[in-house]
Amino acid sequence: MERSLTMELVRVTEAAALASGRWMGLGKKEEADDAATTAMRHVFDTIPMRGTVVIGEGEMDEAPMLYIGERLGLGYMPEVDVAVDPLEGTNIVAKGSWNALSVVAVADRGNLLHAPDMYMDKIAVGPGAVGKVDIDAPVEDNVIAVAKSLGKDVADMVVVILDRPRHARIIEEVRNTGARIKLISDGDVAAAINTAFPDTGVDMLLGRGGAPEGVLTAVALKCLGGEIQGRLVPEDQEQFDRCQKMGLKDPKQVLFMDNLVKGEDAIFAATGVTDGELLKGVRYKGTLATTYSLVMRAKTGTLRFIEGNHRLEKKPNLVLE
Repeated sequence: MERSLTMELVRVTEAAALASGRWMGLGKKEEADDAATTAMRHVFDTIPMRGTVVIGEGEMDEAPMLYIGERLGLGYMPEVDVAVDPLEGTNIVAKGSWNALSVVAVADRGNLLHAPDMYMDKIAVGPGAVGKVDIDAPVEDNVIAVAKSLGKDVADMVVVILDRPRHARIIEEVRNTGARIKLISDGDVAAAINTAFPDTGVDMLLGRGGAPEGVLTAVALKCLGGEIQGRLVPEDQEQFDRCQKMGLKDPKQVLFMDNLVKGEDAIFAATGVTDGELLKGVRYKGTLATTYSLVMRAKTGTLRFIEGNHRLEKKPNLVLE
């Protein structure tokens, strides 16, 4: 992939964040998501690539844009898989809570898992605990192993889990170890990324969330040197058959990093929509706006934090130059 693609993708996430951030705290998650999706799609038309959406807003008959199989970009090389979540945390934005992001990930064509829209069991850690976790191991064993690898007492560990009734058993098992838990309402992509940054205070992510978000997380952690393991959770025969149709012979197999994102190169970009531990949300003042983004590339290991100051009156339709 071209090196310049990293900065081009930041323009995409900035546009989606700027469009959806205006809806923060207004209780209108669909409107916020629509704004992010429309802005992201519009800017993709200006990107020099030949992209195909493999993770997006749904199938062609479910989504008017950024649907699975849609072609993005100006139509010339590089040829890439594209995974998008224009607004990761629609409920977060509606409520004005923490860690909503606009997210894009790309890899060379054929290298991203075409994850169906269903649940995935996940365990994610940062670079300090790579190779120390096992999604099939007891929760206690994983917590102790991560604590040891990070040089922490178990009581100093922080495990992030989505606040859902389905996680009652996991929550109990983590607390029985003496580790602490941070329950989140939504936004497990941001939570998983936070495991790679000690200053966020997050050591591990556990639990069941969306499979598409699992692939986005895998790209981010590949760039950061972290790790995620997952297992799809088809809830009926239709979902099971869909997994096989998308190339997974055994839909219940453990998915490691190389299953989720193959090859040595991938790019991940995210812009904060609301404030989080790692990125601030969008700041508006009249026709001025400030965005806070990160962009990473797996091949080089480069990570950039970018603060963008935008004169919105000069950027019609949020096509950011």
